[in-house]
Amino acid sequence: MLNWMISRIVLAVALSMLACFGRAAEPLKIGMVSTLTGPSAETGRYETQGAKLAAEEVNKAGGVLGRPIELVIEDSQTTNPGAVLAFSKLAGDKDIPAFIGPVFSTQIHAIAPDIQRIGKPVMIGGTDPQLTHMGNPWLFRFRPNDTYSARVIAGYGVKTLDKKKWAIVHTTDAFGTSGMKSLVESLKGMGVEPALVQGYTNYSQDFTPVVLAVKQSGADVMGTYMFPTDLAILARQLRQLGVNIAWIGSPSAAATTALKLAGPALYGTYAVADFAADSSPAAKEFAAKYEANYKSAADLFGAWTYDAVHVLALAIDNAKSLEPQKIRDAILSVKDYPGVEGTYNFDQNGDGLHGYNVVKNDNGKIVFIRHVDFNE
Repeated sequence: MLNWMISRIVLAVALSMLACFGRAAEPLKIGMVSTLTGPSAETGRYETQGAKLAAEEVNKAGGVLGRPIELVIEDSQTTNPGAVLAFSKLAGDKDIPAFIGPVFSTQIHAIAPDIQRIGKPVMIGGTDPQLTHMGNPWLFRFRPNDTYSARVIAGYGVKTLDKKKWAIVHTTDAFGTSGMKSLVESLKGMGVEPALVQGYTNYSQDFTPVVLAVKQSGADVMGTYMFPTDLAILARQLRQLGVNIAWIGSPSAAATTALKLAGPALYGTYAVADFAADSSPAAKEFAAKYEANYKSAADLFGAWTYDAVHVLALAIDNAKSLEPQKIRDAILSVKDYPGVEGTYNFDQNGDGLHGYNVVKNDNGKIVFIRHVDFNE
């Protein structure tokens, strides 16, 4: 009888331990909204590949809280309504404690009310400065915002290239408009009034009117805030119409998609880039791993999601909890983290990075020039 009781107790303990291990091994789901279809599908491919590479590394190292990460990815279809629907699907899963959000600022604005309503951390890639300054405590940015890009574009163009007559071309969405306003402000602070400020609608196919406006303005340098596909079309049409002025673009000008589509039309141009393969040992290592895994050059779209997954995993482990507020506090506590986009030091607004790299397109190769950081 005693042996039977002991056997029952041992069996119960064993079953209890197995149950605990089973629960511990259940995947930890992380939601992700990306552009899998539509005009920016290639952007989404880079984003998901960067996130998956990071998730694989986290899982090989033991996972998060002893559980493997499972990315649950929904398609925004490159539209604001699509982003809202995609995030709504993910937000309905109570087992998802945090999310990787869009890279497009306009999509983040569209889902921001739902983010605030559910009250869970969302890692974002949009660079509109307003995103982290509109009272939403659940947004954490994994790229530098465009107050910094504008200052670097203006500073390099005016002080290094000695250019004073500026044309600014920008998309009229949240990203392009905020970037344009920041660049105009930065230039005015240096005593420069732009000769032209020209907006356009995303995914335009003909930039002839824009090119003619730039040509007629007499500008000797152009600053741009554009999507990679649009930028490539503009680059080709500029060269076709004989416009060869200096050009300093936002990070899109150094994106893999733009480089492939524009080819020689972008040779000799400059960009401010949040990711540059030669900017740090971490960036160089990531570029090598990304290319080995995906047979494609790494760029900012894969870099920011790679960093976002790694930092989120670190924060959850540090929080020792899936409670949203504890995860939020842990993210804000991240200091001096050596990411591939730069060194992360989160401020109370949720901005992790505070500077940009200056790079040049040297016959199709992106050459790192220098890093400019703002520590105020």
